[in-house]
Amino acid sequence: MKIGVANYPITLHKNLEEWKEHVEKWVIQGNEAELLVFPEYGSMEMASILPEEKDPKVQVSAMQTYLDAFKSCYAALAEKYKKIIVAPSFPLLWENKVINRVFVFGPKGEEVGYQDKWFMTPFERFDWDVAPGEPKLTVFETPKGSFGIQICYDSEFSIGSRLLAENGADLILLPSCTETLRGATRVHVGARARALENQCYTAVSQTIGEALWSSAVDYNYGYTGFYSSPDLGLPEDGILQLGPKQLQGWLIQELDFSLNQRIRKEGGVRNFEDHQKILQVHKDFKFEIVRKKIEVG
Repeated sequence: MKIGVANYPITLHKNLEEWKEHVEKWVIQGNEAELLVFPEYGSMEMASILPEEKDPKVQVSAMQTYLDAFKSCYAALAEKYKKIIVAPSFPLLWENKVINRVFVFGPKGEEVGYQDKWFMTPFERFDWDVAPGEPKLTVFETPKGSFGIQICYDSEFSIGSRLLAENGADLILLPSCTETLRGATRVHVGARARALENQCYTAVSQTIGEALWSSAVDYNYGYTGFYSSPDLGLPEDGILQLGPKQLQGWLIQELDFSLNQRIRKEGGVRNFEDHQKILQVHKDFKFEIVRKKIEVG
């Protein structure tokens, strides 16, 4: 299965039609891939159309008027170009709170599901009032393999990816939005760790560039990447491919999901299997913590 991950600039637009044309150009450019992945908060470029001030709380409230247009645009493009599209995450007003949701659209033009972000960064919690979404994980099943989504900071914890892998996900997608190389690197380190732990593939899509008209996404630093467990038939370092830093475009990689099953059974190590055993064996076991002082000087 060919996957495309976007290194995506949050762009200024004059009106909704211009934004739609922009998104379609991106889908056309990624035409080689069967599954296209846009980054976290890429939808915030729609805020550039709004007359509201650049305060993120005000912009998010106003953006709700564009939710239907956002969803219908990606649904129509998925159908027109026969793609699975993981749309950029949208700050959604849900049950009297703002959550961070990724919508997924199928090649028949349908909204097939969504994934919410669970763990909020300090900026999201304190400056933006973004809250955790539904405590639900979605495994998206295709004829060629299954995938799950862990949005940005979620990928830096093992729990979500672990549950997705245990329930059949061959690939974990990591759409993210970070403003520094440090932030981007944390996501990529998380991607490599999740690939190793679960002996699966991971793929990173990120935002890039400046969007000074929004204090929520004013500075962006990113690069794309595909990772695997470093084992049989896969790269020695687990890096399948990396995109250039801060340059827009698609990174496309063909993935053979059968390799995941092979390395889980025949690989040099059995991380996925052994982790399940560890959880079972130590479910009710309490480790003794011992402290020893070492005198120096």
